[in-house]
Amino acid sequence: MNLPIVKYGDPILRAKGKRVSGAEERIRALAADMVDTMHAANGVGLAAQQVGEALQLTVIDVSEVEDRPSTLKVNGVEVDPRVAMPLVLLNPKLSLDGETISGTEGCLSFPEINAEIDRAAVVVAKAETLAGETIELEATGLLARALQHEIDHLNGILFIDRMSSVAKASLASRLKRLQKETQGR
Repeated sequence: MNLPIVKYGDPILRAKGKRVSGAEERIRALAADMVDTMHAANGVGLAAQQVGEALQLTVIDVSEVEDRPSTLKVNGVEVDPRVAMPLVLLNPKLSLDGETISGTEGCLSFPEINAEIDRAAVVVAKAETLAGETIELEATGLLARALQHEIDHLNGILFIDRMSSVAKASLASRLKRLQKETQGR
């Protein structure tokens, strides 16, 4: 089922998510609906806050993006990222290390707004699965960027918070308009 995506200006986007258990049927159903919603919106990631739930739950699928390749290791074993998608991650924690790289990002909660954002080139994330297992993911490329973007959402951090002041200033009027539209609903 497709869920409505919360737009910038809704306070839930700034909420830190609560820990969740994959054993809960409600969480399993929400995760499935989030995957459907993400795919329908042509996104590569979606956090629970973006569908109105302040939870530590995110879904990611970079399998359809061919011009921004990714690598993935799951528990130290190299895996084809396309085969591992979609990822459903509960209570994820990130470790960032080393070099950063600039890349274009957008967000389903900010329609038609993109900016260059600096992110770590390599990330390690620990998370729980719906099956209750703890996994460790090491990622590069678009997947590394998506993990950082979505885990930021789970902590109430938005991609505009990571923009340069110049980029943010150039988008100020569009951001104000989007915020007013959202709050006017």
